[in-house]
Amino acid sequence: MIDVAVVGSLHLDIMVAAPRLPGRDETLVGSSWHYKCGGKGGNQAVAAARFGARTAFGGQTGQDDFGERLRANLVAAGVDITHVGIDATQGSGMSVAISEDGGEYGAVVVSGANLTIDADAVATRWAPLWDAKVLLLQNEIPEAVSLAAARAVKAKGGRVVLNAAPARQMSAAFLDLVDVLVVNRVEATMLSGEDDMTRALHHLHARSRDVVLTRGGEGLMLMTRDGSRIDVPALPVKLISSHGAGDCFCGALAARLAAGDGIEDACRFATEAAGRFVSTVQG
Repeated sequence: MIDVAVVGSLHLDIMVAAPRLPGRDETLVGSSWHYKCGGKGGNQAVAAARFGARTAFGGQTGQDDFGERLRANLVAAGVDITHVGIDATQGSGMSVAISEDGGEYGAVVVSGANLTIDADAVATRWAPLWDAKVLLLQNEIPEAVSLAAARAVKAKGGRVVLNAAPARQMSAAFLDLVDVLVVNRVEATMLSGEDDMTRALHHLHARSRDVVLTRGGEGLMLMTRDGSRIDVPALPVKLISSHGAGDCFCGALAARLAAGDGIEDACRFATEAAGRFVSTVQG
């Protein structure tokens, strides 16, 4: 049985190291660059697999070298790619990410084949995914695809975890299917209209879902579906790079939920995993 099914994006990231982000019209000299397989979906699937979950992926690449690299990366991590399609007419998703000397980063994403997944076909074509214990979703593919996946998993009794990143408006029909909503401060403010994180947490909470609000080095705020508020501190570490930390958190969270942990224990495990991730040099 699949523990975690991830339906989402695959991007090949071109990572550039620079002293800071460039300003408008500025050409900045960087120090190095390298490829990195990414996309929030791909990153979270790899993380879930590395934390012990039997993981399968539903998504799409182009028929190009980037796509070959992305699929091979999932296979190397132990992720089942049976349901990763190939679009011969669109390039694979990609991004350019600039990492600052201080560990922060900015990125530009070109979604490519991630946007051409047929939402009307996934319920049937990806049927084996819907027996998963946990479905993990993000916001880098069309909502119609995520909605179809969520409906299919809920019909089989599975649990839906949504990492609402990047921030965008979502339909009530989609949000009503979410069992665990994971947001950062930017996403919480955009979805709730609140700048105060406590008010944002209350606004996003519902009796049918838990809300996890991540705050980097300040730890996270959890509001369970019964209305209980729990604060989980961040692991005290030296930051090397925050790039991919949220994806590590979400993959670890999904893996522990699939293993049977309650939401608080899963959040504590994922917080520690993300802390160790940001303090480690990533390839």
